[in-house]
Amino acid sequence: MSLLPLSIIAMLGGLCAVLANKGIAVFNDGLRPVVPEYLEGKIGKKELAATSFALSFGLVIGFGIPVSIGASIILVHSIFLMTDIIGSWSPVGLRGVIIAFIAGAIYAIGIVLGLQWIIDAFALLPINFLSSLFLVGSPVIVGFVVFPTVAIAMQHGFNKGVIAMMVSVITFFLVKKYGIISINEETTLTINPEGVTLLAGVILMIIFAGKIKGSGNANETLLNLFAHRVSNIRKNWLLLIITGGLVTAATASLLISADPISLQLLSQEKFTEASLVSLARSIGFIPLVFSTAIVTGVYSPSGTTLIFALGILLRGHPIIAFLAGSVVIYLEILLLGHTAKGLDRFPGIREMGEHIRTSINKVLEITLLIGGGMACQAITPGIGYFWMTGLYLLNRTSKRPFVNLAMGPIAAITLGILVNILYVIGIYTPS
Repeated sequence: MSLLPLSIIAMLGGLCAVLANKGIAVFNDGLRPVVPEYLEGKIGKKELAATSFALSFGLVIGFGIPVSIGASIILVHSIFLMTDIIGSWSPVGLRGVIIAFIAGAIYAIGIVLGLQWIIDAFALLPINFLSSLFLVGSPVIVGFVVFPTVAIAMQHGFNKGVIAMMVSVITFFLVKKYGIISINEETTLTINPEGVTLLAGVILMIIFAGKIKGSGNANETLLNLFAHRVSNIRKNWLLLIITGGLVTAATASLLISADPISLQLLSQEKFTEASLVSLARSIGFIPLVFSTAIVTGVYSPSGTTLIFALGILLRGHPIIAFLAGSVVIYLEILLLGHTAKGLDRFPGIREMGEHIRTSINKVLEITLLIGGGMACQAITPGIGYFWMTGLYLLNRTSKRPFVNLAMGPIAAITLGILVNILYVIGIYTPS
């Protein structure tokens, strides 16, 4: 890996840890409301650090890293959740800032290089199951197009969900049949059916939500109540825009991805679809990020996540991506109040965000579970589905279970390790 990508990821990891240490921005949505409690002296540093670790470490080990191994691109949770922990555990003051920056930078470089070392290590195993591991994400590439339909059904009811489903299916088949356009004898333009179907679903989702009008002022009330906390975000604009620029540059360098869906699409070089997914996902996060920012005075290092879609569109141009991402984060901070007030006029759009996030999680949970079963079956035909089913159900009985999203990748990785151990001791022979 060249020096520029390593420098980008090191700076990103270091700055994210610093933002967490100073209570300016954290990635974990659950940690964000806890930070002002610490800043106002209601809880101590030990309580903040313990909370950060409890909320984030399991997701790093059980979700971020396993999903990243399956696609060879870093799921951003693997970095940002750990920098939340590093920043929270680092001491107060200048010494803590220096420690947080150095530790965050080292960790970010380590996770990028370490992922490649893990992939290289697979080649040394008696049974290399890396190619089978890639199957974990294969259902995601097609399955993600259904999430607007699920979001519509959750928000507007079953009937409109059925309408959206039929429109999506018809769109898919029409593009599949007529989406190959001949430009000349040597050149043809192929329109991707998944991307167009997703776009159709998102348009329907916005149309249905936009019809719900309202005269409430929930966000405006929050702004009036927590104006001093919003000012805390604005006064740290420089650090936030630099971090946002680095997030965009790292995405443009294909180092990180915002979510497992776009990660899998990027690994398949389906860049248009990946940018659409990131854009649709960011729509769901605008109300959440802005509302929690107003209430807590703590932002997210990736803002509303719009910069991930921007980074994909500017792939291969990290310097331009850095500048563009910095501008976007600056505009987000500048328009924080105006956007929040605007959402009051369209409560359907505001509520749509929650349904988008829930539907994406549900789609991911199912598709990664199916993909995990496919990968397990490819690793060990005949016992793969047994292992996947058993591990998933056993996890649900655990006192400290992994999140369901992680079980597909975890099942495939653990089965691959198990068959290698059994092969070495002579119990298992691949057919």
